[in-house]
Amino acid sequence: MTIRDLKFWTTLKWRPYLALCKLRVVTAIVFTAVIGMFLSVPGLPPIDKVFWASLGIGLAAASAAALNHVFDREADGKMGRTEDRPLPQSQLNPRQANIFASLLGIASMTILTALINPTTAVLTFVSLIGYAVIYTRYLKRVTTQNIVIGGAAGAAPPVLGWCAITGSIHPHALLLFLIIFVWTPPHFWPLALAKKDEYRLADMPMLPVIYGDEVTKLHILLYTVLLFIFALLPYLTGMSGSIYALSAVVLGGVFLLYAVRLKLAKDNKLAMRTFGYSLIYLTGIFIALLVDHYVKI
Repeated sequence: MTIRDLKFWTTLKWRPYLALCKLRVVTAIVFTAVIGMFLSVPGLPPIDKVFWASLGIGLAAASAAALNHVFDREADGKMGRTEDRPLPQSQLNPRQANIFASLLGIASMTILTALINPTTAVLTFVSLIGYAVIYTRYLKRVTTQNIVIGGAAGAAPPVLGWCAITGSIHPHALLLFLIIFVWTPPHFWPLALAKKDEYRLADMPMLPVIYGDEVTKLHILLYTVLLFIFALLPYLTGMSGSIYALSAVVLGGVFLLYAVRLKLAKDNKLAMRTFGYSLIYLTGIFIALLVDHYVKI
């Protein structure tokens, strides 16, 4: 076997499994969970707990992502943005993906139960099932409100991070949950708007597929207004200070501008830019929360 052959087989073995993990999604989940950890205490949280909790939550997210690949494999093969995934390309089969997801899930639960606390392990498991099974397997295929209802699983990471350090669920952690929960629809619906034809081909009842562009744009705008209001709650409840308040107003104002422009536009050219900004918004909001937590003016 030549070096070239060895490189080929090594690449072939691990890359499809890595692709199952949806690393960009997992990174966002771990990021918001870590912010929750730091916000849960006045000073710095124990670094060892931050590490193990991040690893456990990240493995659970990767497990859910792998199961998502299994359940969505037929639909993925019909959509341009997902047709290159490992299962549609037959790089892996469903059995291999299921085994991989199970191993990740077992490792996650072991770490969280043994090194963090059982409450965090249970909440993480519920979130995993909520996303991978309830949302992906059922909700996504039966209702146009799939994103709204399924958003609860995606909003859990800050609560998981908070609970990992304190062992309890604080009302402030629930505010973080609420922000991500309300952010999810105006984050995802612009993508659904831009990829409407692909979702129709995959027989997914996304909002723009069933009710059309104008109804979807109105929903995006209304949820963005709600998000602007709810994002101010950490300041209004005394959880955060002026640094966060100013950041929330600026970031939310720009998001509102995108939503208004998208609503007024005659086409969907702004949809992907709105989707892209929604990612910047969430990152900015959580960074502002962290900075405000340690820098008071």
